[in-house]
Amino acid sequence: MAISKVTHFLLTIFVFCHVLLSTVKSSTLVQEIKQQSQEDKEPFVGVNIGTDVSKLLSPNDLVSFLQVEKITHIRLYEANTDILKALAKTKIRVIIGIPNNQILAIGSSNATAASWIGRNVVAYYPETLITAVAVGDEVLTTVPSSAPLLLPAIESVYSALVAANLHTQIKISTPHAASIVLDAFPPSQAFFNQSLSSVMVPLLRFLSKTGSPLMMNLYPYYVFMENKGVVPLDNSLFKPLTPSKEMVDPNTLLHYTNVLDAMIDAAYVSMKNLNVTDVAVLVTETGWPSRGDSKEPYATIDNADAYNSNLIRHVFDHSGTPLHPELTSSVYIYELFNEDLRSSPVSEANWGMFYGNSTPVYLLHVSGSGTFLANDTTNQTYCIAVDGVDSKTLQAALDWACGPGRANCSEIQAGEDCYQPSNVKNHASYAFDSYYQKEGKAPGSCDFKGVAMITTTDPSKHIYYTPLLIT
Repeated sequence: MAISKVTHFLLTIFVFCHVLLSTVKSSTLVQEIKQQSQEDKEPFVGVNIGTDVSKLLSPNDLVSFLQVEKITHIRLYEANTDILKALAKTKIRVIIGIPNNQILAIGSSNATAASWIGRNVVAYYPETLITAVAVGDEVLTTVPSSAPLLLPAIESVYSALVAANLHTQIKISTPHAASIVLDAFPPSQAFFNQSLSSVMVPLLRFLSKTGSPLMMNLYPYYVFMENKGVVPLDNSLFKPLTPSKEMVDPNTLLHYTNVLDAMIDAAYVSMKNLNVTDVAVLVTETGWPSRGDSKEPYATIDNADAYNSNLIRHVFDHSGTPLHPELTSSVYIYELFNEDLRSSPVSEANWGMFYGNSTPVYLLHVSGSGTFLANDTTNQTYCIAVDGVDSKTLQAALDWACGPGRANCSEIQAGEDCYQPSNVKNHASYAFDSYYQKEGKAPGSCDFKGVAMITTTDPSKHIYYTPLLIT
């Protein structure tokens, strides 16, 4: 995500599989959505997977990594054949995207749409659990010239799914940027940009008819950056607030403790203003960058950790929003990996929770929040030597750990239990972890001038993958 990303969007509150639409319209949003959700009744947290990564895991390793991390819902920005094959016979559910540059062809030709569905959906489903197709990404705001063909493209794809008898299992929608909603706070006054009505009105009618979600890319980070001094940082990060710091909608008197809930409710109000009350909001993208340049001082590891950790807890708390406390939107975090090949600004390449080699960028604090991101590894963190460091540098760090650092290095002496395999990397990992544990896993105690890293894989067990660190 990022500046070009206030762009990439994620699946709804409940995945709408095996849906039988009621012939009698429900009078309330809750009743209608409950009728539409026969499988995934619980809200979930998924992840976006961008591929602008210099050393991306192979498809098979990527899927193994997802399974280790207990990630069950992902979004791909395009139909990656190798990844879709690797996902077969797993329980991982996937949204696949149709890139913006393909909308013209698909929106102009039913045959092209049918061919796309045949190659990218029918060829893999149901072995690969494709739950939705996202047609384009932030089309109305990033490529407005394609707006007239957006709904025709969606309808062509839907017709192809009907022909394949997959239209009740696989939903169709399109992710929108938050900027399609105007006057977003207070939420009670929000409305869709009226210049988009020729697209939004029939689109919402289609989503209602097919039981599909309104996909929204919602970034409190950008709301905060654009409204510094008005929107407090704590409200943006889901941090606990005193009542005096809560945002209050003067028309409804509802109290908002975080920006994301206000953005979701603004979308619901905007739909209601167009007489649509039976479409759920799915947050297809949200997140916080861990690094930025001097113009983005709030793009920090601590803030990214706080946002994503609190977001995950918020979803699994089933607390809904002030306007709809009974409905909790599912969200897709932007994103799984830092996309280091992305260009400036610096934050563009730093939205990931992991580096491309699967090493965590920071330690999430999500203990007890469902089963997402291998939360059974809580507090089981270790310190090991980084791959690719020359032996001389490692030896110097090892000598410091066993000497001035006072790590317990007795077990890596000749003849002792941990002496084998006898090489500097293994001995350094042992010494680094001894020091790290001795120091109570304090910040900075696993660095050794950049040659060490934290992992949740026990160094005594040679497991390749590193579950996301959770403390």
